[in-house]
Amino acid sequence: MQSIRQPAVAGSFYPDNPKALSAMLAGYLDQVAPSATVPKAIIVPHAGYIYSGACAAEAYARLAAQQAIIKRVVLLGPSHHVAFTGLALSSADAFNTPLGDIPLDKKAIASLLSFPFVAYLDRAHALEHSLEVQLPFLQMTLDDFSLIPIVAGDCPAEQIEQILALFYGQPNTLIVISSDLSHFHDYATAQQLDQTTSEKIENLDYQHLDYDSACGRVPVSGLLALAQKQALQIKTIDLRNSGDTAGDKSRVVGYGAYVID
Repeated sequence: MQSIRQPAVAGSFYPDNPKALSAMLAGYLDQVAPSATVPKAIIVPHAGYIYSGACAAEAYARLAAQQAIIKRVVLLGPSHHVAFTGLALSSADAFNTPLGDIPLDKKAIASLLSFPFVAYLDRAHALEHSLEVQLPFLQMTLDDFSLIPIVAGDCPAEQIEQILALFYGQPNTLIVISSDLSHFHDYATAQQLDQTTSEKIENLDYQHLDYDSACGRVPVSGLLALAQKQALQIKTIDLRNSGDTAGDKSRVVGYGAYVID
């Protein structure tokens, strides 16, 4: 019998009704102007959709031109519930959302066990929303694809870079990094902090990112290390916070969308 990781935040971070979920996602994606350039890697936020969905859609909408070509997604996000060292893989056969099951690339996942800092750790995946909230966006913007979901614990950027380098630039593979930006500052302070963080990201200055810059600092730093090593450019395509969407401006969370084309 197949082992399927069930959604943990459907009905809270996003609708658990398939029709409502599809309609919400379509509403966000339809607001984004078409782009002829399809990114090879993206950084997107992972809050509830009413807060960060419009920002995430700015990156996901750019996948349209290769909707049928991208067949595999390497997805990394930070751990919010389990403390551990290294990178956590899932032993599940598929991840479920209200829009259906996504099969895991079991062969590729197993091959990562050759790295000493990589291991199966299903409890790191069980409640983790940083990966889960990306899945319906991927299901709406791609045709059939397989998934390599990785939760990042305490792990140096240079180790994550080794993993990403295995997949980056393959014509059928997309890398998705999940991260929000600053947390719980007033609106003006958050704008300043997030602008500074975006400049560090664009300058590939991962050595000066910290947890206050981005909750997904660890996986973000891994992508920036890859970009630095391969002389890639990353650009900011959207920057906002919850005060711009569905929250008040006294205590906001920052969101950014970034692409490597």
